[in-house]
Amino acid sequence: MLCSTTGALYYVRKKKFEEVFEDWEKEYSPQRFSYKKLYQVTRGFKDEELIGKGGFGDVYKGILPPSNLEIAVKRVTHNVDRRIKEFVAEIVCMGRLRHRNLVQLHGYCRRKGELLLLYDYMPNKSLDKFLFGNERSNIDWFQRFQIIKGIAYGLLYLHEEWEKVVIHRDIKPANVLLDANLNGKLGDFGLARLYDHGSNPETTVAAGIPPYMAPELLRNEKGNTSSDVFAFGISILEIACGRKRIQLHGLPEQEDLIDWVIDCWDRGAILDVSDPNLVGLYTGEQVELVLKLGLFCSHPDPAARPSMRQVMQYLDGDVKMPDIPPDSTVRAMFTASNEDSNAEDSSVGTISTGVGGR
Repeated sequence: MLCSTTGALYYVRKKKFEEVFEDWEKEYSPQRFSYKKLYQVTRGFKDEELIGKGGFGDVYKGILPPSNLEIAVKRVTHNVDRRIKEFVAEIVCMGRLRHRNLVQLHGYCRRKGELLLLYDYMPNKSLDKFLFGNERSNIDWFQRFQIIKGIAYGLLYLHEEWEKVVIHRDIKPANVLLDANLNGKLGDFGLARLYDHGSNPETTVAAGIPPYMAPELLRNEKGNTSSDVFAFGISILEIACGRKRIQLHGLPEQEDLIDWVIDCWDRGAILDVSDPNLVGLYTGEQVELVLKLGLFCSHPDPAARPSMRQVMQYLDGDVKMPDIPPDSTVRAMFTASNEDSNAEDSSVGTISTGVGGR
């Protein structure tokens, strides 16, 4: 009787966690790893190899033979049924992308009850840890500027240079990972969408976190490459200022980062918003460029935002950015947009986050 019960339990457990295969995977089968293989490279998913935790599950470090490549294995164990679409999107999107400023996806594994993704191991984790965490003093302006350019290069590749148009839809410092040399690489493509060049790349479902979501997403749930540019603009403002967009403590005029930057720009003191942890060790022209570019990219009117190719031209110094003074018209447009966003924030909360929300 005991033997029969044990056998039944073994069968149930095996059935629950057996690996799952579907027709769409035929094209991506070379990237599929067995669960046994991932169990080995992470040393049995031991606590000693645990490098991160999130709402999706855990991330483990592993060594992939025969090259001894260091990898990060994201083990999705929470809400697996709801996340399967994001999981598939990440495999389909990242599996063929190749760029020095994108985190490389090396493969995946599926079991009932678990989803696993293999990425480059990024020893310095995510950018938000440096900007808003205990490690924030360890990253200087030169490194921040190179990270900004790295994100921009990666987005330009996604929007214009790959075989299809890729809308990331979740640009934020938490999804920018840093390698051993603090090079910025864009990751987490669980919300990404692909389109043919020349087609109308508009998504129909809003995704992301409100502070980084363009006003048009909150109003009518339409998104395209321009909405990625908006999120990029908010992100580089945060990088330059060392704080999140919405900050509920402190002076009222500093509550929303966009309003504060515009106010200081209007007073001729735009550098006052720079991160105090930089202790003045920066190139004023570069910081000013990043701050004004951040406002330009996060303009409430999608048609007024630059493309990522224009952004790179400004950052590389090939083209001078238009010198538009923050007059009352510009201020009124930003203020109205911020009021709309804040109203939506209070009722919407987090619309959706990717599989790898870190």
